[in-house]
Amino acid sequence: MDKIKYLAVVAVFLCPLIFGRQAMSAPNEHLNWGSEVNPGQCDENTGELVININHKVTNDVDSAVGGGAWANDNYKRSIQVRQIGENTFCAVLRYNGSFVTDDGQSPGDTDAITAGIQGTFEGGYRATIVGTLNPNPQHRTRGYIGTFDYGCDVETDTGDHDTCTSLFSWLSTYFNTVESFDYNWWGWVYHGGNNGTWVNSSDGNQGDITD
Repeated sequence: MDKIKYLAVVAVFLCPLIFGRQAMSAPNEHLNWGSEVNPGQCDENTGELVININHKVTNDVDSAVGGGAWANDNYKRSIQVRQIGENTFCAVLRYNGSFVTDDGQSPGDTDAITAGIQGTFEGGYRATIVGTLNPNPQHRTRGYIGTFDYGCDVETDTGDHDTCTSLFSWLSTYFNTVESFDYNWWGWVYHGGNNGTWVNSSDGNQGDITD
C-alpha cells in the first residue's frame, strides 16, 4: 500500500525496511483496524504525548500488489506519538479517505479495473521509533496543521511516488534522527461497493476491487 511504501522510502534514508506482500482472497473481507491503531496498544500508555496532530492529504497515489499506481487518494490523517522510554516512541496513525481508480491492474492483482471507480478507505499503522525529536519542527505539535497536496500523477506513477511534487514527511519534520523504525501493525480496508472490497494488511491481503 502506498502509505507504507512512501514511509519506507523516507525511513530507508534513516533505517532499512523490507516488506513482503502476499495476495489472498477471502469470502468475507474484514479488518479489525480500529483496535490495532489505538493508542492503548502502545507500551507504557502513561508516557507523555509529544505529538498529537491531524491534517489532510490530496492527490496521493496508491500502489497495487503487482506494482504501479491503481488509484488517486484524498484523506484525513491523525498522528499521535507518545514517548514510552528514553529516545523511544510509539506512533499511532489513522487514515480515513476516498479513492478514484485509474485504468490498469486491480490493487490485489487478480484482474483489471477501469478508471473512475470511486470508494472509501480507512486504516493506519502503529510503530515503535527509536530516535530524537526535533525541538523546533516546522509545524505545530498539537492540532490541525493544514492540507498537503502531494501533486502525484496516478496515470504515470510507478507506485513509488516518483511523480509526486510535494510530499510531506512527518518523520523528517518531527524527528532529528531515527535510529530504528519498526511497524507493530499496519493495514487498510478499501470499500468499492459493487466492485468489491480489498484488505491490505500486515496480517495478509484479502479480496480485490475489480470491474
